[in-house]
Parts: sequence; structure tokens; C-alpha cells
Amino acid sequence: MKALTEISLGQRFAFGQNWKEFLKNLNEPRIEQAIQDLKSLLGVESLQGLKFLDIGSGSGLMSLAAYRLGATVQSFDYDPQSVECTKYLRNHYARDGSSWEIEQGSVLDLDFLKLYSEADIVYSWGVLHHTGNMWQALENVAGLVKKDGLLAIAIYNDQGLSSKIWWHIKKLYVSSPLLLKHLIVAISMLRLWGPRTIIDLCKLRPFHTWKNYHSSRGMSAWHDVVDWVGGFPFEVASIDSIFTLYSKKEFYLKNIISVNGRLGCNQFVFRKR
Repeated sequence: MKALTEISLGQRFAFGQNWKEFLKNLNEPRIEQAIQDLKSLLGVESLQGLKFLDIGSGSGLMSLAAYRLGATVQSFDYDPQSVECTKYLRNHYARDGSSWEIEQGSVLDLDFLKLYSEADIVYSWGVLHHTGNMWQALENVAGLVKKDGLLAIAIYNDQGLSSKIWWHIKKLYVSSPLLLKHLIVAISMLRLWGPRTIIDLCKLRPFHTWKNYHSSRGMSAWHDVVDWVGGFPFEVASIDSIFTLYSKKEFYLKNIISVNGRLGCNQFVFRKR
């Protein structure tokens, strides 16, 4: 498949491989946390009777959360190993997978997207900026939301020069041999976690933040670092640019969780008029 070819050529991060490692430590508390995070983001208690489209399903964890909240779920991912992860979760954690469909495909492929009718909720967390054509991907997902439906996305915050430096680090990572990859992750770990670890030590709570870490996708601290350092292709956007794009497409902002100019993803929930 094209995704595997791009990985082998050093043009794309092996997202699915990282998710496979993450799933080795998946448990019910992490699944429950994902369910609570999804409820909080969308502002709902149930998804009963709704259609949930997960674009870039990754581990499949948020698709599983939507399924357990009562939704009919459709998931797809460009990375075939991520598709395997999602199918694994459906087979091992879903009571009856008949209302959960999983495919391999690209959000940039308009012919592929014709397979999907409009959904009540279109969810794409931390995905569209890794497609290689973020703005086209952002355009494409808008057409998959039904009237009065929700679009939930998370996009890396534009930090100017810092984002450009990270682009080069990520590009170096995916094109490097394994030993250099380990070195890049080690140096990045010091940058990303060093200050917080020192603070925890000073408070006599060694590694407290690390051990109690969880992301909105249920990812562990280690796998989140690897995903961040390796996550290429890589694009960023400001809050204003995302808001402007969707306001022109007759969406209005229902919820936003901002990183306040820092490193990370701004999360948006738009409702379609």
C-alpha cells in the first residue's frame, strides 16, 4: 500500500506501529477515560442513534468510545497498521461489532469519501495535519457533516519559528536509521519532559506527572512523545485561520479547548447550520 511505501522511503511516520505498541497496555480504565473525554469534548452524555465517522482512527480507541456511547460507527485510516489496530479493538472490546465499519482509505481521496453519507458527528483528532495537505483535508471533512451535525477536530497550534524547527526535526526522524531515531527521541524527551520532571522531583513527587499522564486519545506519555517527534507529514494552523475557514462554510463554533499559544493541539467542535 502507498502508506507503507511512504514509510519505507522515509516520507511518513509509522503511526500504526506506534499505536500497536500502545495497545499492549490498553485497559478498561483507559477506555473509560476516553469515553469521558469524548463526552466532555462533544458536550453529550450519549450518542445513541447517531452516526459517528472517525477519520484517522489510529488505535481505534475513540471509535470504541463512540461505539460504547451508542453510536453507529464508521472508521477509516490511511495507515494499514492503524486499520489493524482499530479492527483489533472492535474484535476484542466491542460487544457486537455489526454497527462498526472499518476501512482503509485517505481523507484526501474524494472518490473514497463518496462511500460515506453525511454523519451526525465527524471526528478527526490530531490527524488532518499529518495528511500532507492539511487545508484540503479540512475542506473535505466539512462535506461529510450533516445539517445540525458536529465536526470535532484537533489541529497543531501554529507557533511560528518553533513549529518550523519541529518540522525539520520530524523530517529528520522519519528519514533516519533506527539508532539516530532513538537519539532524536532521547533529546526531545529531555526538552519536552525535563522541566516537568525536575519540578516533580523538587516537590518530592518523582515522575508524578509522567505516571499520571493521559491524553485526549488515551495515549501514554511515552507513545505521545514518539508520536510527536515522529509525526510527519506535519502542518500547523492558528485558531483564527481554522475559525475563518469553517465560518465561511456555515459552521459555528460550539466548543474550543485552546493550548493558549503553547505546544500542542487546539481542539474545536463546530456545529453545521
